[in-house]
Amino acid sequence: MSDAGGRLPWELPLGATPQADGTTVFRVWAPRASRVEVEVDGLRTPLDEELGVFTGRLDAGAGDRYRYVLDGGDPLPDPCSRFQPEGVRGPSEIVDPAAWTWTDAAWPGLDHDGLVVYEMHVGTFTPEGTFAAAAERLPALRELGVTAVELMPVATFPGDRNWGYDGLYTWAAHPAYGGPAGLAAFVDAAHAAGLGVILDVVYNHIGPGSETIDAFGPYLTDRYGTPWGRAVNFDDAGCGGVREWAIQNAEMWVRELHVDGLRVDAVHAIFDAGARHVLAELCDRVRAAAGVPPILIAESDLNDPRTVTPAGRGGWGFDAQWSDDFHHALHALTTGEGDGYYADFGGVGHLAGATARPFVYDGRYSAHRGRRHGAPADGIPASRFVVSSQNHDQVGNRAFGDRPPAETLPLRAMWTILSPWIPMLFMGEEHGERRPFAFFTDHIDAFIANATREGRRREFAAFTGFAEERIPDPQDPETARRSVIDPDGGDPAVRELHRRLLALRRELPAAERRLRSDGAAGWIGVARGDVEMVGNFGENEVEVQVDGRTVVLATHEGVGLRDGVLRLPPLAGAVVR
Repeated sequence: MSDAGGRLPWELPLGATPQADGTTVFRVWAPRASRVEVEVDGLRTPLDEELGVFTGRLDAGAGDRYRYVLDGGDPLPDPCSRFQPEGVRGPSEIVDPAAWTWTDAAWPGLDHDGLVVYEMHVGTFTPEGTFAAAAERLPALRELGVTAVELMPVATFPGDRNWGYDGLYTWAAHPAYGGPAGLAAFVDAAHAAGLGVILDVVYNHIGPGSETIDAFGPYLTDRYGTPWGRAVNFDDAGCGGVREWAIQNAEMWVRELHVDGLRVDAVHAIFDAGARHVLAELCDRVRAAAGVPPILIAESDLNDPRTVTPAGRGGWGFDAQWSDDFHHALHALTTGEGDGYYADFGGVGHLAGATARPFVYDGRYSAHRGRRHGAPADGIPASRFVVSSQNHDQVGNRAFGDRPPAETLPLRAMWTILSPWIPMLFMGEEHGERRPFAFFTDHIDAFIANATREGRRREFAAFTGFAEERIPDPQDPETARRSVIDPDGGDPAVRELHRRLLALRRELPAAERRLRSDGAAGWIGVARGDVEMVGNFGENEVEVQVDGRTVVLATHEGVGLRDGVLRLPPLAGAVVR
């Protein structure tokens, strides 16, 4: 029933694991089958069963392709496949991580306190859309002042184009990007350039085609619902193999691919009513599996400090979490937008609050939600919260994927990078990218493709100015091509401003923050020691009394300082000392 270490059969390594003697151990959790065979090069071999786990050792090695046959049915890929070279409908391929060449033995890991994140979509970061092409641009990011790249999900999804959140084979780096060997080379190149790699992973749902995964066992449950379909089964009957599918996958990224951290998508849609939450277990086991201390980041819209509270004190134990209130307050104030969740923001006080504490809505009443939302996170270090002016959600989920207005970018950059929180840039933001980042897919199932297309149009039909026929077709290859950033475009002044801001961030004193603001005039000031950052978010020029006598950095040429009075044009900011 269990091995010498007390592990149940599904708690042993899942997937196809090459051995030193040239064989491979195949282990698949398939409690819905009474008989399972593994098919390698057309030859089927029955596997031994214990508690719904089927295991066997065959003469097979790296590069061999295989599938599982459940009760004589059609062959299916491995739910824990490490490579799908022919896509989601093709066979799995055995991968041997020992064959990869690494040069990062001296890599010390990421400095959490100095973290600056750069969110990247591999498919649109370069025209080639591959790990290899992206790796060539890494040194420029390090020179800019970035310390880690955060890859949007790379798990294998249907087709060649997708944000990544429709991943079906969660363990397998997408073949169009370069597969697992390409990802390993990318991570090694990042470490050589002095950059860490954080990988976005999705455990809250499984993408289109999930029935091929669910055929093996109860991966999905109807006990809970998510906006993307059935929830993943982490606490219902037969959940043991599902928990291992997720946790062993997370361990694999840090152990085999040398990834420095994970960003776990939408943890508010990961449900577990058990005594030990699956995310708390995941955090503990990933730390134990990692070669260097990893940074584990959660995305949550709950404004719940338990996310970053240690497991021993009743939390989940993440190192950091996204704090969307900062983005919403900054965006609403600089653009005047008030649709959807932006209705809860828009005032100087909202941004002042998001600058002073992690959550604006920390138990306060939210008109958008019609209830109180969140809980206080006061006393939790600022290094446990990630903020941004742009990210894939806040740009890509707009009807046209349009970037923020150009005139707002310098002030937004200053306020984000010099905030007390961990700053995150979205690819292209550093040079004022004007190309959109649209929502795009490449679903190979015609029904799902059409449903995605029509759903996107309906989503924005009620919004003023969004004529239904003008919404970009997510299935059109041109929608993805238009989203490829232009590294030679943009504004050189914006790039230089980002470089200077990131350099200044490294020099800021760690003194206690002092915040002041004038809601009527539209300005906010944040002081640390003898350094103060002041931003004018209003429509008129303002004059602000400051203690500093020197302008260390300004976003615009019209900024002036004389006799202790700082003059700021609209949407301008400055740092004084």
